[in-house]
Amino acid sequence: MDVDPVRLESSLWVGKKRYRAALTGWHLNWTELDKKNRDKKTVSVPVSEVIGVEEGRVQVLPQRSVAEDTDREFTVFYVKRSSSGSPYGLLWRLGRTQFCCPSRDLRDQWMTQLRIALKTHSPSRPHRLLVFINPFGGKKQGRQIYHSLVAPLFELAGISSHVVVTERANQARDHILKKDLTGFDGVVCVGGDGIFSELLHGVIGRTQQEAGLSEHDPSITLQSCDLHIGIIPAGSTDCVCFATVGVNDPVTSALHIIIGAMVYLSNRSYAGIIQYLPADSQLSSPRDNTRCLSGCSVCSKGTERLFPHSPGASSLYSSHFSQFRSDTEELPLLSLPRAAGEWVSLEGRFRAVSLTCMSSSCPRSPLGLSPSAHLADGTGDLIIVRDTHPLGFLTFLHRHTSTQDQFDLPFVDVHRVKAVRFSLPTEEEEDKDEERERVNDGGMTKEGKRPSRSGSHKHLVERGEERGQKDFLCGLCCSKAPTVSVWNCDGEILPHTEISCKVHGQLVRLYARGIEDGSATPTRKCQDGHRNCKGRCVLNN
Repeated sequence: MDVDPVRLESSLWVGKKRYRAALTGWHLNWTELDKKNRDKKTVSVPVSEVIGVEEGRVQVLPQRSVAEDTDREFTVFYVKRSSSGSPYGLLWRLGRTQFCCPSRDLRDQWMTQLRIALKTHSPSRPHRLLVFINPFGGKKQGRQIYHSLVAPLFELAGISSHVVVTERANQARDHILKKDLTGFDGVVCVGGDGIFSELLHGVIGRTQQEAGLSEHDPSITLQSCDLHIGIIPAGSTDCVCFATVGVNDPVTSALHIIIGAMVYLSNRSYAGIIQYLPADSQLSSPRDNTRCLSGCSVCSKGTERLFPHSPGASSLYSSHFSQFRSDTEELPLLSLPRAAGEWVSLEGRFRAVSLTCMSSSCPRSPLGLSPSAHLADGTGDLIIVRDTHPLGFLTFLHRHTSTQDQFDLPFVDVHRVKAVRFSLPTEEEEDKDEERERVNDGGMTKEGKRPSRSGSHKHLVERGEERGQKDFLCGLCCSKAPTVSVWNCDGEILPHTEISCKVHGQLVRLYARGIEDGSATPTRKCQDGHRNCKGRCVLNN
């Protein structure tokens, strides 16, 4: 094992305590000494996490100050971690230690060697950044956050920045696409996920333009981007920042940018077989632009279809799902009939597969996952995103935050269905079995049986425990990518890869009328023309 060579070593003072300080190739260490020159506690800071070195006794945050008559002192700033209250992310704070040397010459020697070490061991650090501030995002504190918390840190690290305060949507994207970016090492956004999306589209688009490629062509491999992106969270949710750093904290993000820490955004696809039982397309469609409102005619007709002989009945098995049961019991898992009303099968690689029985709209997604889904018609909307390049998938996700049609993309399909099944191709199942064998010591559990598929989640947990104290985000980015994924059911992770779903129409009744149409008058007639309705239509689910 190679020993890290010592570049400089001497006795220094921190306050009234004497330390033995040593600068090696990769670390700055200082060890407290007692009166008999014996070692006590040691502090070790990686050179890659040293933010800056300043003459004298210097303070940067909350405001910069320099003490006078300190020609034998210097201050080292570095990353200091603290708990964020979350099991994953850590808060990064600006650590500061002031050293006093026996002479001014020794102080100059320490500062020179530290700065040389920074250049040698931190080659990926940015020197010039283009910063976009969204003054309207979140609590409208973007300017204040940047100038009070971020700019002083950039100045300390020797990073120059050109700041653009945006005044309109897509201004940051257009700037990156059209302006001269010579000399910039990266672009930084101060805001939320919206302005990050602008930077991402701008950087990817600019890179492809310069390479003579079109990012809209799904058949080509896009060029990797040399220009790095930094995020200073100042939005409402800051999902991207939280997913890449682990916390939503401006100082933490600024320190990540300074030391040149990088993570690649990726979203892989997974192989699978999707089988679905189509609903009657003559009754409704996920692309018919209808909305499920109070007194919805589609849901009312669904009630008549589900319970044709007993209007007040609560069981649907006597009609609608008698057909489902007979269909599913007679068909083996991989049977692929294609006639109308029978199972349809799709095999390939998919970025995302979703099933929803309602629009799933919310303040962040005004129209939801499927704007024309219905609550009580006994169907669900199956949304399939086939394998595509990352920019395409990001476009699909971003459209959920606006009124753009997220289904109007060449790699996205949506079907109204009564049932769905997902299974693995043969080769993927074999890979999964091999992975289980490695984890379960030759493929045998304590009972001497091969683990069932329901053990896939347990395997993921065990694999996470084996990593021990390894950083969570690094584990996601650096470990071997799994061959299969798992399902997320409204925030809960299901311990299965292969699933079977069917829609049970109107099993539950809610104390709710549904969404009232704000454009209609209070005296409007029932959509179904019932003269005695009086606005008391019951919404069944």
